[in-house]
Amino acid sequence: MFSLGVRLRSLILELAQTGLFRARWSEDIHREWMNAAVTRSNREITVDDLEPTRRAMDQAVLDCLVTGYEPLISGLKLPDPGDRHVLAAAIAGKASAIVTFNLKDFPEALIASFGLHVKHPDDFLLDVASIDSESFFEAVERDRAHYKNPPIEIDEYIGTLDRAWVKKTAKLIMDSRIILAATETGTGGD
Repeated sequence: MFSLGVRLRSLILELAQTGLFRARWSEDIHREWMNAAVTRSNREITVDDLEPTRRAMDQAVLDCLVTGYEPLISGLKLPDPGDRHVLAAAIAGKASAIVTFNLKDFPEALIASFGLHVKHPDDFLLDVASIDSESFFEAVERDRAHYKNPPIEIDEYIGTLDRAWVKKTAKLIMDSRIILAATETGTGGD
């Protein structure tokens, strides 16, 4: 379950396509991130402006939308009742984790009682990298390759992830720049 910034969302969607994890979200989660993006934007954007992004997310990840969770919402207790839809979707979607920056509103003991755990996006990304580092770094490069006009250099890409509060992931990618440069130029050894 994801509610993340643009660059971070792009990387997670690219990683979701590797099959290393199953990304799931709901229409309520879409509404939440879209409203937050409009509220935080220093530009004049509307929810309608974000519709193409929402559709692209749904098309990028097979079977991503969780439905049928709404009846669970009223029976759940969380510090912020507005987050109950996230937990309900995670339960209905048979997720193993809720990935969020908002750890305090998803107490581990309560979440564990549903067979779930809560993960900060940085820790989640490191877990994914530890499962299959080659696929992880290939996904990083595919994600970076999306940015063509203008192209984004690896150091700038790493910097944007660092500023997106995934500092450990940014450091992992920084420490692996030699591998990424070899992948990019086709000089990696077999």
